Amino acid sequence: MSDEAIAVFQVEARENLELIEQGLLDLLDRPEDRDLVDAVFRGLHTLKGSGSMFGFDALAAFTHHCETAFDRVRKGEVAATTDLVSAVLAARDHMRQLMEDPSGDYGAAGDLLLADLERAVQEADGAGPPAVVTPGLTTWRIKFDLPANAFKNGANPLALLAELREMGEARVVADASRVPPLSQIEPTDHYLAWDVTLTTDQDRATIEDVFIFVIDDMNLSIEALDEARLGASPVQAAAVAEPVEPAPAKVAAPVAAPVAVQAAAAVANDPVEASGAKTAKAVESVRVPADRLDELMDRVGELVIAQSRLTQISNSGTDTALRAVSEEIERLSGELRDTMMVLRMVPVATLFGRFRRLVHDLARETGKAIDLSTDGETTEIDKTVIERLADPLVHLIRNAADHGLETAEDRAAAGKPATGRIRLSAHQSGGEVVITIRDDGRGIDRERVRAKAESQGLIEPGAVLSDHDLLQMIFHPGFSTAAAVTNLSGRGVGMDVVKRTIEALRGSIDIASRPGEGSEVSLRIPLTLAIIDGLLVRVGQGRYVIPLGAVEECLELSLDEDLRSRGRSFISLRNSLVPYLRLREMFETGTPPELHQKVVVVSTGTERIGLVVDQIIGDHQTVIKSMSKLHAGLPTFSGATILGDGGVALILDVGHLVAKGQQQEAQMREAI
Repeated sequence: MSDEAIAVFQVEARENLELIEQGLLDLLDRPEDRDLVDAVFRGLHTLKGSGSMFGFDALAAFTHHCETAFDRVRKGEVAATTDLVSAVLAARDHMRQLMEDPSGDYGAAGDLLLADLERAVQEADGAGPPAVVTPGLTTWRIKFDLPANAFKNGANPLALLAELREMGEARVVADASRVPPLSQIEPTDHYLAWDVTLTTDQDRATIEDVFIFVIDDMNLSIEALDEARLGASPVQAAAVAEPVEPAPAKVAAPVAAPVAVQAAAAVANDPVEASGAKTAKAVESVRVPADRLDELMDRVGELVIAQSRLTQISNSGTDTALRAVSEEIERLSGELRDTMMVLRMVPVATLFGRFRRLVHDLARETGKAIDLSTDGETTEIDKTVIERLADPLVHLIRNAADHGLETAEDRAAAGKPATGRIRLSAHQSGGEVVITIRDDGRGIDRERVRAKAESQGLIEPGAVLSDHDLLQMIFHPGFSTAAAVTNLSGRGVGMDVVKRTIEALRGSIDIASRPGEGSEVSLRIPLTLAIIDGLLVRVGQGRYVIPLGAVEECLELSLDEDLRSRGRSFISLRNSLVPYLRLREMFETGTPPELHQKVVVVSTGTERIGLVVDQIIGDHQTVIKSMSKLHAGLPTFSGATILGDGGVALILDVGHLVAKGQQQEAQMREAI
């Protein structure tokens, strides 16, 4: 087996394991849902079969035991109890280990998990409804059709029909109405549908098992014929059954491969069906490794830089032909950039879905009843951002479960429902995505935070702090207000890492809390880390980029107004005072101020400041380049970009500048 084939199997197995996990978590809320039970069983069955096919024998053997146990749930012999579902969830984690590292020695761990699973099955034995047993023979009407790409995916309808014939007396009719004209037939596509009348002593679930590997991508109908037909022979039953519509060409079984060609001639003049076949083919997807997308994104970024250089050259000359070509390339590179950005965007549901299992495990570990709800799952964000957000969100959710939510007894005493709630939500705001984690727990004890901050020397005893600044203390390294250290939290590590990770994403983090009502942590994250729209400005002789999504408006600041405002650094903006920073002084340019300076008002969340620059050059498609190790520690800048003339412009970190401006404002107010 080639390494490439094994890698493909592992990717598909991970997806299958995720579906199994989501199905099991759904079963905790809807244990009587037969569709969920069937979906989990199909996932286990598929994992066992594909694992055996690709040489993952330990995975196949272990999964077989889990499948056997869960088959009793599917047949209604045992109920899907909480302990049983939790045992299968633990077994699912072991399956993932066996898939990721098949050479590992997990025998003892696997035996313990299987013992727990068997114990859970025995405890659930008899708790579910009795299995449905159909006595005697039943005649079933089975209609199915496979997708056009069935052959490419390894499905064989003749093998499915053969399995049905092994169950009893069967009559098979092929429906060739979808076969296009001969000139439009794709040899690798599947066009036929099938109508089977089967008389057997098997039940519906056994018939469904025939299609277990393809049931998610096909149309399947299984109906028991009415009492008037039960006494008839299979042929008679087929005669009174309604045929599949439309059915211009029918071929009785046995059906051989040439039937498709014969049927094609019968429907050679059906352009509608041919166009339908083309439409089905257009929605096919191709699996592409993520690193190839990253490499393509890098190439698009270099193309944007080259296009910017070409635009500058064409604008500096008088060659109209060159300018026309430059404009066309600019349009095409812009469309390519937008298309590439869409390819990298994934719904935040892929991130939120991971935390259902986390909350389930936290509830069992803490002994608290916890309900997780999500909102805004369709909000899209760059895949790189998604990957780097996982760990910070895990820590925030663990903190909410351990520190925020009270025990059932404490919640009852406070007049709250016994079940604590954690809510994840996401929405887009301009060029950012705002992710919020809320809980309805006890909230943050501000007195304890202040006492801890004073004991660690972070603030002076009795110092006056705003509520925002006080709550921000929890992000200091080593800061924790937990009364005791648990295996979940309390060691004072984690929240500072969360803040550093969010700031590394050029984002910001804010926290709000109400005593007795709960806490809310908001993360503001840029949509992408690759290419952004920026505002190119000049300060002294240097050029800088301000992310356009953070820009609210631009104002003019004359030299006289600049001189009058010295010592205050405030501008009046629609009856509100906005602090501003003179970037010329901050960057020590050594140049005199321009006669007509500009103030660029930027914001993060509800906080905003003005940035005084000498000139606004214009908008700029900014390809973000990482800072060198020598400059990585500069908090004022989040990256750099290459301009059209080959020069380098630094990208301003708006979050850091806003914080600096607000700090300056607080100091000035204290001085007043």
